[in-house]
Amino acid sequence: RTRHLGWGSDVHRYDSLDEMRRELPAKLAAGKARVLKQYRGNGGIGVWKVELVAAGGRRASQGISSALPGPDSIVRVRQATRGASEETTRLDELYQRLELYFAGDGRMIDQAYQERLVEGMTRCYLVHGEVVGFGHQAINALFPSSPGTPPGELVQPGPRLYHPATRPEFQDLKQKLEREWVPSVQRLLSLETEQLPILWDCDFLLGPRDAGGRDTWVLCEINVSSVAPYPKSAVPRIVEATGRQLRAVASRGRRART
Repeated sequence: RTRHLGWGSDVHRYDSLDEMRRELPAKLAAGKARVLKQYRGNGGIGVWKVELVAAGGRRASQGISSALPGPDSIVRVRQATRGASEETTRLDELYQRLELYFAGDGRMIDQAYQERLVEGMTRCYLVHGEVVGFGHQAINALFPSSPGTPPGELVQPGPRLYHPATRPEFQDLKQKLEREWVPSVQRLLSLETEQLPILWDCDFLLGPRDAGGRDTWVLCEINVSSVAPYPKSAVPRIVEATGRQLRAVASRGRRART
């Protein structure tokens, strides 16, 4: 619902396995890798990079294929869990693996793979609508690797480095979040600022550079629970926001009693 607001990308939601079977082949036929993610998860569990393999074992990266891939088409896949290796399988076998993510009210998100993943992910920590700090990390779970690379030789994730909200290289991203994207989300979803979480974060990858050579940002995911650890710079704002919420609850209680 928010993919058109400036932080979005080529992203879709599948509410059923049948829907994925109908729509994913056309996206794979375009020749670019996709990332399929279970709706809620952590640690890379249920996050899969998927790419169509053309005849001769090559990646299908030379434009749109003449026919949609079928159940027996070969795809190259890799889960984002630590130590997972890249492998090839039939598309129908992949569907069978992903079926468990649609149990109950489950669903999956389908995003275009971002080639600049190798430059790291930037996590923006927010208190309500204010950016209160950053984390930057080399996320290597889906880092490009040669097929058959042993798990022990895969590039490992780097440490997450925490920074205050004043970090110079992230000011453009901070301004876009606070002045454009978060207010736009609030208007679209009819959310008051106080309804936003006291502490939440938005994860961004670098997108393609624009016509002027400037960086663009692509929303990777949003976390609204278990948002820890976080930068020390966030602590005063968390305390202030929590105090305001508690006072507001107490005030409503007093009015209700009178």
